[in-house]
Amino acid sequence: MLSIERKQAILNYVKNKKIASVNELARHFKVHEVTIRRDLTTLENEKKLKRTHGGVMIEEKIISEPDFQKREEVQFKEKQRIASYASSLIEDGDTIILDSGTTTGHIARAIQDRTKLTVITNDINVATILRHSSIKVIVTGGVLYPETYMLNGMITEETLRNLHVHKAFVTTPAIDLEKGLMHYDEYLVPAKIQMLHSATEVFLVTDHTKFGRISLYKYADFIDITSIITGIELDSSLKDRFLEKGLIIHTT
Repeated sequence: MLSIERKQAILNYVKNKKIASVNELARHFKVHEVTIRRDLTTLENEKKLKRTHGGVMIEEKIISEPDFQKREEVQFKEKQRIASYASSLIEDGDTIILDSGTTTGHIARAIQDRTKLTVITNDINVATILRHSSIKVIVTGGVLYPETYMLNGMITEETLRNLHVHKAFVTTPAIDLEKGLMHYDEYLVPAKIQMLHSATEVFLVTDHTKFGRISLYKYADFIDITSIITGIELDSSLKDRFLEKGLIIHTT
């Protein structure tokens, strides 16, 4: 394989795996580690990937997300499994926050037959799913974002600021090993921060594709969340890197 072909193949490999070690790449491409390190140096200088301790990763920059219907279809089965695991953590008598998102919509479906729960949400879709349940539903209020069914703004933030709940299940479009939880829209950050501050336990519920992504605005460190619930599709080596940070990650 020519050097230029190998470098493109390395990019494709890391893009698929999110993260890879030098040893892993050397074994996969059947070349010496020195050769791989040379290729990685070139690719990093070209700003095509990011070197880490002992390896490499690609940071996918997120500036927006697809519309709700498209997001609803992506990683559908994985989100169902995440929701099933998350629902098992919800106990009778709990008051919980369900953040706006397609994964939290699945959590709403998973708990809709439960009783003795109170759900606070800034998502009209989540509230609609629970409309015929025995669950007490509190909608935060705020400005409606029709394309996502989200409520946001000053009213949303003020409502969340005056609440204290047992558990919050929050979503994110980007999670980076070094930078934490990130978002592309500065107007959506304050409500997320209030959710983190309003709960005794905070669970990040996110499919595996959000790992290794970066965006413009950081809104939380890993110390701000209790644990992460994601799919078994998360690459094991990437999971290990997050575990080294002291994070608790549940894969399902």
